[in-house]
Amino acid sequence: MEQIMRNFFLFLSNNKTLTKVAKKYGFRFGASRFVAGVNIQEAAQKIKALNEKGFVITVDHLGEFIDSESEAKQSAEECVKAIEVIAKEGLQSELSLKLTSLGLDISHELVMENMHKILQAGKENDVIVTIDMEDYARLEKTLHIFTSLKQEYDNVGTVLQAYLYRVEEDLEALNPYNPYLRLVKGAYKESEKVAFPNKSDVDKNYKKIIKQNLLNGNYTAVATHDDEIITYTKELEQTYQISKEQFEFQMLYGIRLELQKQLLKEGYKVRVYMPYGDDWFGYNMRRLAERPANVAFVLKGIFKK
Repeated sequence: MEQIMRNFFLFLSNNKTLTKVAKKYGFRFGASRFVAGVNIQEAAQKIKALNEKGFVITVDHLGEFIDSESEAKQSAEECVKAIEVIAKEGLQSELSLKLTSLGLDISHELVMENMHKILQAGKENDVIVTIDMEDYARLEKTLHIFTSLKQEYDNVGTVLQAYLYRVEEDLEALNPYNPYLRLVKGAYKESEKVAFPNKSDVDKNYKKIIKQNLLNGNYTAVATHDDEIITYTKELEQTYQISKEQFEFQMLYGIRLELQKQLLKEGYKVRVYMPYGDDWFGYNMRRLAERPANVAFVLKGIFKK
Protein backbone atom coordinates (compact mmCIF):
# COMPACT_ATOMS: atom_id res chain seq x y z
CA MET A 1 0.00 0.00 0.00
CA GLU A 2 2.82 2.40 0.90
CA GLN A 3 4.47 1.92 -2.50
CA ILE A 4 1.15 2.37 -4.30
CA MET A 5 0.58 5.69 -2.53
CA ARG A 6 4.14 6.82 -3.24
CA ASN A 7 3.80 6.03 -6.96
CA PHE A 8 0.43 7.78 -7.07
CA PHE A 9 1.75 11.04 -5.65
CA LEU A 10 4.84 10.92 -7.87
CA PHE A 11 2.62 10.40 -10.90
CA LEU A 12 0.60 13.46 -9.92
CA SER A 13 3.79 15.53 -9.38
CA ASN A 14 4.74 15.09 -13.06
CA ASN A 15 1.31 15.87 -14.49
CA LYS A 16 1.56 19.11 -16.45
CA THR A 17 -2.20 19.50 -16.81
CA LEU A 18 -2.80 19.29 -13.07
CA THR A 19 0.11 21.69 -12.52
CA LYS A 20 -1.57 24.27 -14.76
CA VAL A 21 -4.89 23.82 -12.96
CA ALA A 22 -3.15 24.13 -9.59
CA LYS A 23 -1.45 27.36 -10.68
CA LYS A 24 -4.84 28.83 -11.44
CA TYR A 25 -6.82 27.61 -8.45
CA GLY A 26 -4.35 26.32 -5.84
CA PHE A 27 -4.42 29.20 -3.40
CA ARG A 28 -8.20 28.94 -3.23
CA PHE A 29 -7.94 25.35 -2.02
CA GLY A 30 -5.44 25.34 0.78
CA ALA A 31 -2.04 25.74 -0.89
CA SER A 32 -1.41 28.78 1.28
CA ARG A 33 -1.08 26.52 4.33
CA PHE A 34 2.16 25.12 2.94
CA VAL A 35 3.29 27.76 0.41
CA ALA A 36 4.17 31.18 1.82
CA GLY A 37 2.77 33.32 -0.97
CA VAL A 38 2.78 34.03 -4.68
CA ASN A 39 5.83 36.34 -4.58
CA ILE A 40 8.85 37.11 -2.41
CA GLN A 41 7.18 40.17 -0.88
CA GLU A 42 4.40 37.98 0.54
CA ALA A 43 6.93 35.36 1.68
CA ALA A 44 9.07 38.05 3.35
CA GLN A 45 6.30 38.83 5.80
CA LYS A 46 6.10 35.15 6.79
CA ILE A 47 9.89 34.97 7.09
CA LYS A 48 9.97 38.01 9.35
CA ALA A 49 7.27 36.57 11.62
CA LEU A 50 9.14 33.27 12.00
CA ASN A 51 12.47 35.05 12.53
CA GLU A 52 10.90 36.93 15.42
CA LYS A 53 10.04 33.57 17.02
CA GLY A 54 13.64 32.37 16.66
CA PHE A 55 13.44 30.32 13.47
CA VAL A 56 15.73 30.72 10.47
CA ILE A 57 14.54 30.09 6.93
CA THR A 58 15.51 28.81 3.54
CA VAL A 59 13.22 30.22 0.88
CA ASP A 60 12.52 28.49 -2.43
CA HIS A 61 10.86 29.98 -5.50
CA LEU A 62 8.93 27.03 -6.89
CA GLY A 63 9.34 26.14 -10.53
CA GLU A 64 8.45 23.08 -12.61
CA PHE A 65 8.88 22.12 -16.27
CA ILE A 66 11.20 24.96 -17.33
CA ASP A 67 11.99 24.31 -20.99
CA SER A 68 13.03 27.64 -22.50
CA GLU A 69 16.02 29.94 -22.07
CA SER A 70 13.79 32.91 -21.31
CA GLU A 71 12.00 31.03 -18.49
CA ALA A 72 15.35 29.96 -17.03
CA LYS A 73 16.65 33.52 -17.04
CA GLN A 74 13.41 34.77 -15.51
CA SER A 75 13.79 32.18 -12.75
CA ALA A 76 17.36 33.36 -12.12
CA GLU A 77 16.16 36.96 -11.85
CA GLU A 78 13.56 35.85 -9.29
CA CYS A 79 16.33 34.22 -7.23
CA VAL A 80 18.42 37.40 -7.34
CA LYS A 81 15.36 39.43 -6.37
CA ALA A 82 14.74 37.11 -3.40
CA ILE A 83 18.34 37.56 -2.24
CA GLU A 84 18.01 41.34 -2.49
CA VAL A 85 14.77 41.34 -0.48
CA ILE A 86 16.35 39.10 2.17
CA ALA A 87 19.24 41.56 2.50
CA LYS A 88 17.14 44.71 2.36
CA GLU A 89 14.68 43.46 4.99
CA GLY A 90 17.43 42.04 7.21
CA LEU A 91 15.86 38.58 7.14
CA GLN A 92 17.53 35.49 8.59
CA SER A 93 17.11 33.42 5.46
CA GLU A 94 19.01 31.43 2.91
CA LEU A 95 17.93 30.55 -0.64
CA SER A 96 17.24 27.11 -2.11
CA LEU A 97 16.90 26.44 -5.83
CA LYS A 98 16.64 23.71 -8.44
CA LEU A 99 19.06 23.66 -11.36
CA THR A 100 16.32 22.50 -13.74
CA SER A 101 14.57 25.82 -13.12
CA LEU A 102 17.74 27.58 -14.26
CA GLY A 103 18.30 25.70 -17.50
CA LEU A 104 20.06 22.45 -16.51
CA ASP A 105 18.17 20.51 -19.17
CA ILE A 106 18.75 23.19 -21.81
CA SER A 107 22.51 23.80 -21.70
CA HIS A 108 25.46 23.74 -19.33
CA GLU A 109 26.41 27.28 -20.34
CA LEU A 110 22.97 28.63 -19.50
CA VAL A 111 22.71 27.05 -16.05
CA MET A 112 26.26 28.13 -15.16
CA GLU A 113 25.60 31.71 -16.30
CA ASN A 114 22.49 31.83 -14.12
CA MET A 115 24.23 30.25 -11.11
CA HIS A 116 27.13 32.71 -11.29
CA LYS A 117 24.64 35.58 -11.33
CA ILE A 118 22.76 34.20 -8.31
CA LEU A 119 25.84 33.27 -6.28
CA GLN A 120 27.48 36.63 -6.93
CA ALA A 121 24.35 38.33 -5.58
CA GLY A 122 24.45 35.95 -2.61
CA LYS A 123 28.12 36.71 -1.99
CA GLU A 124 27.52 40.45 -2.07
CA ASN A 125 24.55 40.16 0.30
CA ASP A 126 25.89 37.41 2.58
CA VAL A 127 23.19 34.88 1.62
CA ILE A 128 23.91 31.14 1.35
CA VAL A 129 22.44 29.33 -1.66
CA THR A 130 21.65 25.61 -1.52
CA ILE A 131 21.33 23.61 -4.72
CA ASP A 132 18.49 21.13 -4.26
CA MET A 133 19.08 17.60 -5.51
CA GLU A 134 16.65 16.31 -8.10
CA ASP A 135 16.23 12.89 -9.70
CA TYR A 136 19.03 10.39 -10.28
CA ALA A 137 19.37 11.24 -13.97
CA ARG A 138 20.55 14.73 -12.98
CA LEU A 139 22.75 13.73 -10.03
CA GLU A 140 26.14 13.69 -11.78
CA LYS A 141 25.54 17.03 -13.48
CA THR A 142 24.38 18.59 -10.21
CA LEU A 143 27.42 17.41 -8.24
CA HIS A 144 29.78 18.52 -11.01
CA ILE A 145 28.23 21.99 -11.04
CA PHE A 146 28.35 22.19 -7.25
CA THR A 147 32.04 21.27 -7.03
CA SER A 148 32.90 23.69 -9.84
CA LEU A 149 31.07 26.56 -8.13
CA LYS A 150 32.42 25.67 -4.68
CA GLN A 151 35.94 26.43 -5.89
CA GLU A 152 34.84 30.02 -6.52
CA TYR A 153 32.09 30.63 -3.97
CA ASP A 154 31.93 29.84 -0.26
CA ASN A 155 28.20 30.59 -0.07
CA VAL A 156 26.97 27.49 -1.90
CA GLY A 157 25.70 24.17 -0.52
CA THR A 158 23.91 21.16 -1.91
CA VAL A 159 21.81 18.13 -0.96
CA LEU A 160 22.48 14.41 -0.73
CA GLN A 161 19.76 11.75 -0.67
CA ALA A 162 19.93 8.78 1.70
CA TYR A 163 17.88 6.45 -0.47
CA LEU A 164 20.66 6.20 -3.07
CA TYR A 165 23.15 3.34 -2.80
CA ARG A 166 26.01 5.63 -3.83
CA VAL A 167 25.41 8.40 -1.28
CA GLU A 168 28.25 7.39 1.07
CA GLU A 169 30.74 7.58 -1.80
CA ASP A 170 29.37 10.95 -2.89
CA LEU A 171 29.63 12.27 0.66
CA GLU A 172 33.29 11.26 0.90
CA ALA A 173 34.03 12.69 -2.55
CA LEU A 174 32.62 16.05 -1.41
CA ASN A 175 34.43 16.02 1.94
CA PRO A 176 37.57 17.80 0.65
CA TYR A 177 35.36 20.77 -0.31
CA ASN A 178 34.27 21.29 3.32
CA PRO A 179 30.68 21.21 2.08
CA TYR A 180 27.54 22.66 3.58
CA LEU A 181 25.18 19.72 3.07
CA ARG A 182 21.49 19.18 3.57
CA LEU A 183 20.85 15.47 4.10
CA VAL A 184 17.43 14.11 3.14
CA LYS A 185 15.80 10.73 2.63
CA GLY A 186 14.87 11.40 -1.02
CA ALA A 187 11.67 12.26 -2.83
CA TYR A 188 11.83 10.96 -6.39
CA LYS A 189 10.75 7.64 -7.89
CA GLU A 190 13.96 5.75 -8.65
CA SER A 191 14.83 2.30 -9.90
CA GLU A 192 15.83 -0.38 -7.39
CA LYS A 193 19.06 -0.51 -9.36
CA VAL A 194 20.11 2.83 -7.82
CA ALA A 195 17.96 3.32 -4.71
CA PHE A 196 16.81 1.38 -1.66
CA PRO A 197 13.15 0.40 -2.15
CA ASN A 198 12.43 -0.23 1.53
CA LYS A 199 11.95 2.46 4.18
CA SER A 200 13.94 0.59 6.82
CA ASP A 201 17.01 0.50 4.57
CA VAL A 202 16.64 4.18 3.71
CA ASP A 203 16.40 5.07 7.41
CA LYS A 204 19.48 2.99 8.22
CA ASN A 205 21.45 4.66 5.44
CA TYR A 206 20.21 8.10 6.50
CA LYS A 207 21.56 7.59 10.03
CA LYS A 208 24.84 6.40 8.56
CA ILE A 209 25.43 9.49 6.44
CA ILE A 210 24.35 11.90 9.19
CA LYS A 211 27.00 10.37 11.45
CA GLN A 212 29.54 10.27 8.63
CA ASN A 213 29.15 13.94 7.73
CA LEU A 214 29.11 15.17 11.33
CA LEU A 215 32.25 13.21 12.20
CA ASN A 216 33.88 14.57 9.05
CA GLY A 217 33.43 17.95 10.73
CA ASN A 218 31.17 19.40 8.05
CA TYR A 219 28.11 21.53 8.68
CA THR A 220 25.05 19.31 8.44
CA ALA A 221 21.42 20.20 7.87
CA VAL A 222 19.28 17.22 8.93
CA ALA A 223 16.09 17.71 6.95
CA THR A 224 13.43 15.43 8.40
CA HIS A 225 10.15 15.20 10.30
CA ASP A 226 11.02 11.69 11.51
CA ASP A 227 11.15 11.49 15.31
CA GLU A 228 13.52 8.53 15.22
CA ILE A 229 16.04 10.36 13.03
CA ILE A 230 15.83 13.47 15.19
CA THR A 231 16.43 11.43 18.35
CA TYR A 232 19.36 9.68 16.69
CA THR A 233 20.95 13.03 15.76
CA LYS A 234 20.61 14.22 19.34
CA GLU A 235 22.29 11.01 20.55
CA LEU A 236 25.20 11.63 18.17
CA GLU A 237 25.51 15.14 19.56
CA GLN A 238 25.82 13.78 23.10
CA THR A 239 28.00 10.76 22.34
CA TYR A 240 30.57 12.61 20.23
CA GLN A 241 30.29 16.02 21.94
CA ILE A 242 29.21 17.67 18.70
CA SER A 243 28.53 21.38 18.97
CA LYS A 244 25.03 22.61 18.22
CA GLU A 245 26.80 25.11 15.94
CA GLN A 246 27.74 22.27 13.56
CA PHE A 247 24.24 21.18 12.59
CA GLU A 248 20.62 22.22 12.30
CA PHE A 249 17.25 20.62 11.80
CA GLN A 250 15.26 21.58 8.73
CA MET A 251 11.51 21.12 8.37
CA LEU A 252 8.86 22.11 5.88
CA TYR A 253 6.78 25.22 6.28
CA GLY A 254 3.39 24.37 7.76
CA ILE A 255 4.21 20.82 8.90
CA ARG A 256 4.84 19.58 12.48
CA LEU A 257 4.78 23.05 13.97
CA GLU A 258 4.80 21.82 17.57
CA LEU A 259 7.91 19.74 16.95
CA GLN A 260 9.62 22.73 15.36
CA LYS A 261 8.83 24.82 18.44
CA GLN A 262 10.01 22.09 20.80
CA LEU A 263 13.38 21.73 19.08
CA LEU A 264 13.84 25.49 19.15
CA LYS A 265 13.03 25.50 22.87
CA GLU A 266 15.68 22.81 23.41
CA GLY A 267 18.29 25.13 21.91
CA TYR A 268 18.60 23.64 18.44
CA LYS A 269 18.73 25.72 15.29
CA VAL A 270 15.58 25.05 13.29
CA ARG A 271 15.44 26.16 9.67
CA VAL A 272 12.06 26.21 7.97
CA TYR A 273 12.01 25.34 4.27
CA MET A 274 9.60 27.93 2.91
CA PRO A 275 8.43 27.69 -0.71
CA TYR A 276 6.64 30.48 -2.50
CA GLY A 277 5.21 30.99 -5.99
CA ASP A 278 2.19 29.76 -7.89
CA ASP A 279 3.93 26.64 -9.26
CA TRP A 280 3.39 24.68 -6.05
CA PHE A 281 1.72 21.46 -7.20
CA GLY A 282 4.72 19.26 -8.05
CA TYR A 283 6.47 20.32 -4.84
CA ASN A 284 3.51 19.34 -2.66
CA MET A 285 3.01 15.99 -4.38
CA ARG A 286 6.67 15.02 -3.91
CA ARG A 287 6.48 15.91 -0.23
CA LEU A 288 3.56 13.53 0.15
CA ALA A 289 5.36 10.87 -1.88
CA GLU A 290 8.51 10.99 0.26
CA ARG A 291 6.71 8.94 2.83
CA PRO A 292 2.94 8.37 3.00
CA ALA A 293 3.20 9.27 6.70
CA ASN A 294 3.61 12.86 5.49
CA VAL A 295 -0.05 12.77 4.52
CA ALA A 296 -0.83 12.50 8.23
CA PHE A 297 1.51 15.42 8.96
CA VAL A 298 -0.31 17.51 6.38
CA LEU A 299 -3.72 16.65 7.82
CA LYS A 300 -2.52 17.42 11.34
CA GLY A 301 -1.08 20.68 10.08
CA ILE A 302 -4.42 21.64 8.62
CA PHE A 303 -6.44 20.87 11.74
CA LYS A 304 -3.92 22.34 14.20
CA LYS A 305 -3.35 25.55 12.24
